[in-house]
Amino acid sequence: MGSIFLFITIILVASILQTSTGFGFSIMATPFLLMLFLPHEAIQINIILSLVISISLIWKIKCDIDTILLKRLTLGSMAGVPLGISVFLSIDITAFKLAVSILLLLLTLLLILNFTVKATPVRDYIVGGLSGLLTTSIGMPGPPLLLYFTGSGTGKAKLRATTLAFYLFIYFISLLTQVIFVGTNKTIWSSSLYAIPIVFIGLLAGQIIFKWIPQRIFRVLSYFLLSGTGIYLLFESLV
Repeated sequence: MGSIFLFITIILVASILQTSTGFGFSIMATPFLLMLFLPHEAIQINIILSLVISISLIWKIKCDIDTILLKRLTLGSMAGVPLGISVFLSIDITAFKLAVSILLLLLTLLLILNFTVKATPVRDYIVGGLSGLLTTSIGMPGPPLLLYFTGSGTGKAKLRATTLAFYLFIYFISLLTQVIFVGTNKTIWSSSLYAIPIVFIGLLAGQIIFKWIPQRIFRVLSYFLLSGTGIYLLFESLV
């Protein structure tokens, strides 16, 4: 019962923060799912639920998609996908958790320090490649996109729409890659199926809560969750 409650809480909080802060669902969910599932299970559950979220939201904001940027990200990601699955297949669980913890702590630090970068076509391709690598290796395409778009001052509407459109592609490709090279199981699909209603409850709750509570509060909460999870995974991988 404790594991079920924790699973529901993880999915619900990640879905609420997805709506309230614009942070990717995977950034919040994957690290916590690693506490309950094997790495490939956590990754595939996250990918399936992230696909559901992207499909449910994209139709509302498709007019804001930057098609040129989307094309660059997509082409760049194709180079990162095979590298990512190679990394996943060659790394053990301790090193996996260590890598995720370092990534989360670095991401949190750069966000707090207001990291800035100038957007260029070459960097668009590079960020796409990094996102593709991180999706198939740890199920988290969001960190490079979040840092790049936030640091370059990309408009919120374009950021959200283009990111969601990119997620539709990269999550689908990554799920296929994971299933082909790693395999899948009943636990992954049954857990994902049970979590879908919770995801939609979280998305609706996030929209309601966002109207009453300032966004900066959610951002501070996100920083605490990201850094806290990073520290926990770091401690667990080193002890």
